[in-house]
Amino acid sequence: MTTVTVALTDHAYPVMMEQGLRHRCGAVIAERIAPCKMAVITDENVAPLYLADVTASLEQAGFSVLPIVVAPGEGSKSFTTLATVVETMAATKFTRTDCALALGGGVIGDLTGFAAGCYLRGISFVQMPTTLLAAVDASVGGKTAVNLDAGKNLAGLFHQPQMVLCDPQCLATLNQHCIADGAAEAIKTGILGDSELFAIYESGDPSTSYEEIIARCVAYKAKIVAEDPTEHSVRKLLNLGHTIGHAVERASDFGISHGHAVAIGMAYVARAAAKRGMLSHKDAQRILHTLQRNALPVETAFDLQTLDTLTKVDKKAAGSSITVILPERIGSCRMEKLSSDDMGALILDGVQEGASA
Repeated sequence: MTTVTVALTDHAYPVMMEQGLRHRCGAVIAERIAPCKMAVITDENVAPLYLADVTASLEQAGFSVLPIVVAPGEGSKSFTTLATVVETMAATKFTRTDCALALGGGVIGDLTGFAAGCYLRGISFVQMPTTLLAAVDASVGGKTAVNLDAGKNLAGLFHQPQMVLCDPQCLATLNQHCIADGAAEAIKTGILGDSELFAIYESGDPSTSYEEIIARCVAYKAKIVAEDPTEHSVRKLLNLGHTIGHAVERASDFGISHGHAVAIGMAYVARAAAKRGMLSHKDAQRILHTLQRNALPVETAFDLQTLDTLTKVDKKAAGSSITVILPERIGSCRMEKLSSDDMGALILDGVQEGASA
């Protein structure tokens, strides 16, 4: 088993990776959490694949399992679904010593974490990511949220899990679109601070290196989160590509998935950084090539005005300014505070040459 520790000042927790871990997750969880009622929150796509395995393991370890199955997709990151989850736990008389488990991708992780964070002012929860995107990014760090009509992740809280259990065997059931979504967040980590990770996606075969990819991404994020648990400083770096990416998601009514939207956002800031002399044109082209090599888009049909308007309601906006992340080279990025009015100029600089703004 590979284990990376997220070492927060007041709460350290392990991120564990092992082939077949879902079959013995109950015993592993019981080493950290006393057997109790466990709400296993998952979606209609994941439940037929893994819910029985996880339930059997939990019950064998002495947990009483309450499965809560929601609809798949971004639509379940809503107050309506959140209410269903917490009302179900309340109806089953969950107490503060009981627990929730997120079995699924980023949507399920965000929903479960938020439910656990607000139910009885906070109960424990465990992350069990089943997608590459959730394994490399969303399951670690304690960010939880649901979406509002005005934008993505606008209602949420920080609530750290007790542990994260990742079974790489679960990735075998993902389609290529989902694999590409995860690739976007892994490539992001490579651009931020791991040139060797970036090289796997630039010229290697990621499908043979998922455990290494997950471990590298988690190690990088764990270091950042330990330094800045609630995103007041360096943790903002993890938003590379996300400001424009969230605007693309919202403009598409979430028809464009998170990883694909973040890839578009990274392409925009790479082109803008090169145009502004912050990033070499060679490295900008390497970023664009690597995204495309991994079946990710580098452009969007949404116009400048639409994207500019939506970035102004991004959760990272602070008053009349917003902090964006710009690459300086592969393995290093910097934070740049822009006024809301300057965001449109950055987006314009990021438009692919020959494309319409």
